Amino acid sequence: MGGDPSPRVRPRTVSLIFTAVLEATPGDKWKALFRRFWPAYQKWYLREGEGPRPGYLTCRKALRKHMPELESTYDRLVELVGGGDLEARFLSLYRPPPFLTACSQGVWRGAEPALVRNYDYDPTLCEGVTLRSAWNGPGVIAMTDCMWGALDGINEAGLAASLAFGGRRAVGEGFGMPLILRYVLEVCESTRDAVKVLRRVPTHMAYNVTVVDRTGDFATLFLSPDRAPIVTRRPLATNHQRRVEWKEYAGATASLEREHYLGECLEDETESLESLTQRFLRAPLYSAQFQKGWGTLYTAAYRTEARSAEFRWPGGSVTQTLEDFREVAVRVDFPRD
Repeated sequence: MGGDPSPRVRPRTVSLIFTAVLEATPGDKWKALFRRFWPAYQKWYLREGEGPRPGYLTCRKALRKHMPELESTYDRLVELVGGGDLEARFLSLYRPPPFLTACSQGVWRGAEPALVRNYDYDPTLCEGVTLRSAWNGPGVIAMTDCMWGALDGINEAGLAASLAFGGRRAVGEGFGMPLILRYVLEVCESTRDAVKVLRRVPTHMAYNVTVVDRTGDFATLFLSPDRAPIVTRRPLATNHQRRVEWKEYAGATASLEREHYLGECLEDETESLESLTQRFLRAPLYSAQFQKGWGTLYTAAYRTEARSAEFRWPGGSVTQTLEDFREVAVRVDFPRD
């Protein structure tokens, strides 16, 4: 029988195309993204079967109770995808399956406040979409997750926010943190506003959220489904809360080591925003553990005064502002082994 006798070579890299999308209100562009990502999200959403996932009415009531300002956008998104029951339940992000990330984030407290962060995750599971939208009037730039949630971002008021997994096994009633972070960027103008929202909206897993506004006011919140929110004046977060509670995870992701190093950088009076951002592209903040699912996919620097977002990778970068947002695509290759 004929055929190619040469052995198949497994690619040594996996590529992720980071795409910038400009669409003020949900329309054809968002719908096309949903069609692209839905097969993978459907598999994830049902990985434990339908039993653990709440019904549509439960999801809708929870969204209306805790984040009513998002309800009209939610309805529009559900309409765009055909109004299906499963799609609607997924888009509520209420009591979704658990998922883990490993990230670092810190507040630059110089003349122009900024939030710098690394997002560490599996490149095959990341959307890689930066969306510039205006769902509730004011503009927002956010790196999306779960189709309309936010991993990090900045809004027209100059409020920047990012999330990191909190390093606890607890899972409970609440929303996926990306949707809560989206809500913060949609309705809040200051760190004080954001703290109020984050204290009252329930999360389904433990997360550390850092926020900073144009005045330089900042906060890091330790959030969990099984205990009251902890509000701190810490300018940084990695992947544990006040103490390590999941030793295996903290050790595997070097959470304590990254926290210590980042703290030293932020206290160094000679450090500039540029030099700090560059440090996020080097160990120990930068992670090359792509095969384990927590390699650094991008570094983001949000400048609150300029209301800008800069995304960096080794050897490349893209800068966006709310006033001058460009639809571009950047391919980044990550090692598979």
